[in-house]
Amino acid sequence: MNNTATAVTPVARTAEFRRVMASAAIGQFVEWYDFVVYAYSAGIIAKLFFPNSDPVAALLSTFAVYAVGFLVRIVGGFVLGRLGDHSGRRGVLAFVVLMMGASTVCIGILPTYSEIGIAAPALLVVCRLVQGLSAAGESTGSNSFVAEHAPPARRGLFVAFTYSFANIAPIFAALTVLAIASGLGADRYAAWGWRIPFLLGAPLALVGLYIRSHLSESPAFEAAKQSAPTTVQPFWVTIKEHRSGLGFVFTLSVASSLGFYSLAGYFVSYLTNSVGLAKSDALISNSVSLFIAFISMNLGAHLSDRLGRKPILLTGLLMSSLAIIPGYMLAMQGTLAGAILGQTLIAATSGIWWGPLPVTMLELFPTRVRFSCSAIGVNVAYAVFGGTAPYLGTWLVQKTGNLLSPAVYAASVTVISLIVISFLPETYRRSLTQEIDRK
Repeated sequence: MNNTATAVTPVARTAEFRRVMASAAIGQFVEWYDFVVYAYSAGIIAKLFFPNSDPVAALLSTFAVYAVGFLVRIVGGFVLGRLGDHSGRRGVLAFVVLMMGASTVCIGILPTYSEIGIAAPALLVVCRLVQGLSAAGESTGSNSFVAEHAPPARRGLFVAFTYSFANIAPIFAALTVLAIASGLGADRYAAWGWRIPFLLGAPLALVGLYIRSHLSESPAFEAAKQSAPTTVQPFWVTIKEHRSGLGFVFTLSVASSLGFYSLAGYFVSYLTNSVGLAKSDALISNSVSLFIAFISMNLGAHLSDRLGRKPILLTGLLMSSLAIIPGYMLAMQGTLAGAILGQTLIAATSGIWWGPLPVTMLELFPTRVRFSCSAIGVNVAYAVFGGTAPYLGTWLVQKTGNLLSPAVYAASVTVISLIVISFLPETYRRSLTQEIDRK
């Protein structure tokens, strides 16, 4: 392996770097806000778009559409990742934030089943497909963009800080839903007020688009473009050359996607529909836990810049695997205090390893395939495990009658990931401009 970094100077602490950070933070915020608003609105959407005498069946249909948005991320990760590696990160990132905002607004103006019949759920699926395609390029693209601008000594923290805005988005979504529902009342909110949080996706996306249209391409990408041919090799060759890195990215993403989407996309439904907690208490407790995760993620990333990625990942995974079942047991008590304590326990331990996660995945690949390889590994895992988390959680409780069944599932996946990641190579000293061994 060549350990000599080329002379690409990060632009940290400059106006350009601040714009890069703002762009990534807004993009992460918009992506997760749009997805989580759908999850928080699942109960109302189930009644309006999937009328069914069985409320559980209607809710499962709603979460199935939720999962569709993740399945299409596999295609989006392949297409947008390849485009980002070939043509540059900036243009792809501008496109995805626009598409995400537009599709979310469309959900907010869709006619319901009572108005246009079967066309209503069909159009809802189309909107979720567009959301999934655009989200496939947002997370890994934004992370790549920040990492390739950031100073190596603080790369983990800078990437984690913008990535952790994924935790702020559900808090904003929860507060928005609570404020609108309280202001309008239950009947008016169920009739038309639920559309307002979706419509807020428009200004958020436009701000992100404006910032991204005024950014420069990443220094690492420009250096790679000048030093290597721009031809794109067959993707199967890329997979073969970087199969080890792809395997680690997939494994890390399996546990993280299941964990985050269980917390941000399923737990509110779990608390209200399975435990019987009031919707307002469920949203408040979930918001508290996500803010704790925001802090924990940045702490974990900061430690990984000093101690290395692998020890923090392993420590966090171990702590998380031990905390999930007790966390659910606390949340099952049916009280606000129990819900806060249970979710906070899960969030605090999970955040430790979620922090160094994104930069670790990027450091496994050279610039010329960084976007595409990380996007494929992440989005396949998100499609299979993250997108199905609300559906499987609801299904497991219904079939087993055991409120702990989703916790056992999540803890088992985390333990498997812990074992696999014990073989992960250390990456925190790597230069993002060097060529990485193909194994």
